[in-house]
Amino acid sequence: MKTTNLVALAAAAVMAAGAASARDQIRIVGSSTVFPFATAVAEQFGRTTDFKTPVIESTGSGGGLKLFCAGVGTEHPDITNASRRMKASEFELCQENGVTEITEVRIGFDGIVIGNAVSGATLDLSREQIWTALAADGPKPMMWNEVDPSLPAVKIEILGPPPTSGTRDAFEELVMEEGGETTELREDGAYIESGENDNLIVSKLEANPAALGIFGYSFLDQNADAIKGAKVEGVEPTFDNIADGSYPVSRSMYFYIKKAHVDVIPGMMEYVAEFISDGASGEEGYLTDKGLIPLPSDAFAAQTASVMALENLAASDFK
Repeated sequence: MKTTNLVALAAAAVMAAGAASARDQIRIVGSSTVFPFATAVAEQFGRTTDFKTPVIESTGSGGGLKLFCAGVGTEHPDITNASRRMKASEFELCQENGVTEITEVRIGFDGIVIGNAVSGATLDLSREQIWTALAADGPKPMMWNEVDPSLPAVKIEILGPPPTSGTRDAFEELVMEEGGETTELREDGAYIESGENDNLIVSKLEANPAALGIFGYSFLDQNADAIKGAKVEGVEPTFDNIADGSYPVSRSMYFYIKKAHVDVIPGMMEYVAEFISDGASGEEGYLTDKGLIPLPSDAFAAQTASVMALENLAASDFK
């Protein structure tokens, strides 16, 4: 019986490897926040190596992890980007579907910005005020000056990401949980889901300077001519303030490697090596020009060693 099981497992592994080897281009899914960083790395990788440029799809962190954890083989992605850490439930889904070896890569930090058009009001909001404006079981004010008389007498209208987004997860954890007792957002028009494409928010905010949007710092950095970030509890969302931890709404960003695909999809480790190189995500790397806040040097060195060794995530990492 044991021999039969081993033969079956070996056959399954060979089939999976054969299916994966039929594809000669890395497939990446996941976070819209990490998307511009991954795209920059993919373009550099495509220009400087003999491998094909990876195909990257912006599906949101939750959507990407669902696709990533669905199984092993050419029909499943090789890498998924995430603007928050994988959840224990997602790790369990991966294990159930045979994605048993996963390497986690933390690429740096990002801040979550509450922003508006440059022509709009300059705001300084507390997390409690944001919770009051958006909480489903809160007072449900219709105007910002009903939240606090010091705020403008304009309608509360905040464009934000859907539940599949890591930015949404992080906003709920870092803003809503800190500001009140619940993370559930209003569904009466005060909060407007705007999809996974952050670029669509710019035109909407420019068309309505009274509206606010929720997005990552990197998006603000790339669109500073059109939008500006509100202070949160007196602190501006700047590179330095996020890097030193003084900006209160910041989070780590990640991507996850499907180890079963490393030896059968051409260029996977070469792509990973480019992403975590000092020239890309280091303190002077080209990704900082796109808004990435890099890891401290000691954490960067430890991360590089861990990733190149393809260390596996374990259930104990989520406790």
